[in-house]
Amino acid sequence: MADKRRFDLFADLLVARYPGALRVFDVAGGMGMLNEALTLRGRTCTTYDVRHKRLPGLKFEERLFTLDEPCGADLVVGMHADGATRLIVEYAGKHGIPFAVVPCCSDNSMPYKPWMRHLKELGESLGMQVDEVELPMGGRARVLLGR
Repeated sequence: MADKRRFDLFADLLVARYPGALRVFDVAGGMGMLNEALTLRGRTCTTYDVRHKRLPGLKFEERLFTLDEPCGADLVVGMHADGATRLIVEYAGKHGIPFAVVPCCSDNSMPYKPWMRHLKELGESLGMQVDEVELPMGGRARVLLGR
């Protein structure tokens, strides 16, 4: 079972690590739980997801996120963004903004540890410094932070 605190824990980390990032893109953000947590912390967040069911009152784009999305953010993030995780790292590199991802499954059936290594190396190949921290929660809790 997923840790119910995961969105608050991730939002707290994002605010602490990127205090100047006031505009956030939340990619493959599901119902917008991370968006809600970031909004409560004074951030302007836009969630991109094809899901029709979502929390009311949040900024939401009901479509797939692409590398060509105009960059109106200071930070791009994903919490268990599945197949969009690599895209988040690539988008950050292309647009010169930081990223933070909590990966779970890979988009190519790669096991978890090699997937984490791959994402870190991808970020570094795009000229970013990539650090790893762990959220104090159950489940997939490793976070890659790029700047």
